[in-house]
Amino acid sequence: ALAKGPVAALFAEDESEIASTATHLATLGFAETLLFLPAQITLPADFDIPVHQVTYDVSASGAVPEAMNALIAAASEKTWFHYCYNGEYLFYPFCETRSVAELTAFSTEERRDAVLTYVVDLYAQDLSRFPNAVDRENAMMDITGYYALTRYDAEGKALDRQLDFFGGIRWRFEEHIPWARRHIDRVSFFRAQKGLKLGADHRFNIAEYNTYACPWHHNITGVVASFRTAKALKSNPGSKWAVQNFAWQGSAKFGWSSMQLMDLGLMEP
Repeated sequence: ALAKGPVAALFAEDESEIASTATHLATLGFAETLLFLPAQITLPADFDIPVHQVTYDVSASGAVPEAMNALIAAASEKTWFHYCYNGEYLFYPFCETRSVAELTAFSTEERRDAVLTYVVDLYAQDLSRFPNAVDRENAMMDITGYYALTRYDAEGKALDRQLDFFGGIRWRFEEHIPWARRHIDRVSFFRAQKGLKLGADHRFNIAEYNTYACPWHHNITGVVASFRTAKALKSNPGSKWAVQNFAWQGSAKFGWSSMQLMDLGLMEP
């Protein structure tokens, strides 16, 4: 499965939207999809999306970085990977008409080994009807409230072309989100190379992978539209009853369109 990329790694934390996420990955044109599935989750009988199923405890501490680092080490160098959770959907400029293979070709021509993606929170408008906050047909998103701060190293020096990005419901409900998990930047699309390691903070040990652009011009960026944070806030005991509604004056219906995300400035070509 790792011989021919691009390869998608899908980590299922629960039973929600596994099929729709796998279908989205197939539609984008990923050559292979690896589905990491806990033993207690059983796929429905009519699940017919071609995936390589791996029984795996996704909820264990450090499970996702450990799995991705094993894949990076096992794959040939220059294999492109994308990783996501169930209920998350990758978007990049013009993805409706450009395959993910074209994205890898474009990035390679730009001498880029990674594509920075921003995690844009999705949520149900009516939590009384959708208590787990997942409603694909009428998904909502924040269209305002995003910002970036300079990222510093351990000695307090500003890092070159690296920023910490914030916004969405992690920003609006920050009292329920640990500081280390509030940023929304994730390098979810990247090319393997020798020695590359993914950390628990969704950042890599090679600094250039964590940059938003190369030194000589701007680069393509993407979005991971995600129900994950909304699900967590409505399932965790500490926040379940505190959150009565995600919708606010800065909400708009998510159009499942790359153009909408570009118009909002959440990604650029």
